[in-house]
Amino acid sequence: MKKILAFAGSTSSTSINKKLATFAAENLVNTSFDVIDLRDFTMPIYSEDEEKNGFPEDAKKLSSLLDNYDGFILSLAEHNGSYAAAFKNIFDWCSRLENKVFRNKSLLLMATSPGARGGQSVLSDGVAKFPFMGAKEIISYTLPSFYDNFKENKIVNDELLSQLKEKVKQFESTLKE
Repeated sequence: MKKILAFAGSTSSTSINKKLATFAAENLVNTSFDVIDLRDFTMPIYSEDEEKNGFPEDAKKLSSLLDNYDGFILSLAEHNGSYAAAFKNIFDWCSRLENKVFRNKSLLLMATSPGARGGQSVLSDGVAKFPFMGAKEIISYTLPSFYDNFKENKIVNDELLSQLKEKVKQFESTLKE
């Protein structure tokens, strides 16, 4: 059975993006999954000077972990129209260990926010940039107005739920045999 890793591009303990990533993974049909929390990977702010001191153990741990999966579900937090600083930092470290962070595997890339745009700016950035980080195929999805559309750990808007299920099915079909 194929196995994917789901996580949020956030280190918030109340991350709405982690809730969305977990829910998407729970909708996989023929694929098992693990969910991680980026708060478990502590790293200094990346710089060439820091890199000269060696790679943080948590960067090595996360980078190694990514090798064990057939694809990824990632829901990005949007901070001022871009990636959360913590996510960017963690992935900067990981890219120094393995340039193709996503290991030439498929990615279900999502975003959500409290607002009506649902993180569309950060989602667009990821769709444009993550192929250069080894995302073989990217299936994207955005959930607008999180607090209106996600209650009791699920999407309550039927149309948005149907769209997510279709994206999950499409993502699952891209996983290598």
